[in-house]
Amino acid sequence: MNRLPLGLFAALLLLCLSACGTKAQVESSAPEDPAPVQEAEETPPAPTAEELAAQAVEDLLASMTLEEKVGQLFFVRCPADGAVEDVSAYHLGGYILFGRDTKDKTANELIQTIQHYQDAASIPLLIGVDEEGGTVVRVSSNPHLRSEKFASPQRLYALGGMDRILADTREKDVLLQALGFNVNLAPVADVSTDPGDFIYARAFGQDAAATVDYVSAVTGRMRTDAMGSVLKHFPGYGSNADTHTGIAVDDRPYEEFVNSDFLPFLSGMAAGGDTTAVLVSHNIVECMDPDLPASLSPAVHRILREDLGFDGVVMTDDLAMDAVGAYAGDGTVAVMSLQAGNDLVLTTDYRTQIPKVLEAVENGTLEEAAIDTACRRVLLWKQALGLLPTEPEV
Repeated sequence: MNRLPLGLFAALLLLCLSACGTKAQVESSAPEDPAPVQEAEETPPAPTAEELAAQAVEDLLASMTLEEKVGQLFFVRCPADGAVEDVSAYHLGGYILFGRDTKDKTANELIQTIQHYQDAASIPLLIGVDEEGGTVVRVSSNPHLRSEKFASPQRLYALGGMDRILADTREKDVLLQALGFNVNLAPVADVSTDPGDFIYARAFGQDAAATVDYVSAVTGRMRTDAMGSVLKHFPGYGSNADTHTGIAVDDRPYEEFVNSDFLPFLSGMAAGGDTTAVLVSHNIVECMDPDLPASLSPAVHRILREDLGFDGVVMTDDLAMDAVGAYAGDGTVAVMSLQAGNDLVLTTDYRTQIPKVLEAVENGTLEEAAIDTACRRVLLWKQALGLLPTEPEV
């Protein structure tokens, strides 16, 4: 048997031991399991301005009683007596001032009067007026407030085109805001080209395309000025009779509304954005609802909400008008208007109507969820007009 020389054997043994030791060292130095990689926690994005504004309204809404929420849905004619007291007693959403309320007052007197109303309110009031120009001028008819009445849109356009109308709109906004108003129930968005129409003198007096331009320009200017605008009288007055004194029935086909009457409202909604509201007329529009005035018709409000896509404040025309009195013999016309889909009730008779709305909620005739939805829209409109904070309270 051949044997390795002792020196060579020793050298091979040392080499083997060295290799094995290196391998063991490598194996023992390797971690048994790799440490998990720690992912950095993502910082949630900061809320947007829109989200903060919406949350501020939600917080306010959640803090309100049913009586407070119902009161906010009433944008009422300012009473001759007890106006300051009624603001807090009924939690009113706002007052509309008429000629009686501005007549003979100096600017300072009117400012102080309106401020007294606001001081009595826990939630700032909408203070509205019809200052259309021409035949409807509740403020500028008082020479103490303006040296001459605001001219009608037709007159202004004849004098200087759209530039003159925009300058006039700006002047109205500045004057009204200085006096304490935050809503002008204008512009008239009705399409009327016949001087024989009841609404003609108050309308732009031209076809749908021209009226679209007029309404868009005016509501856009009012939005810039943070003045609330009100598009009226949806779904379009046409050649109907005066609903202040009786029922008006509109028998035009639906296509005429789609191709003409709706267009100025759509342009006003787009230009006015969250500072504009829509007022619904008392006309019975047979192609939409042959039985009920538009202001009380769920069908008409579905068209406004779903077909035209409007999600802002919708209000009735004045429920004291003769055209709606016969439709609520038990005196619950405000309940009917809220069931139809209105957010704001315009009425003189709020001292009777508010208790009836509360009763309807309590007996299940009117869902409180509908009250919440309407109140939310009213509060968002107030917020857009600078009356409510845009961030939640800390």
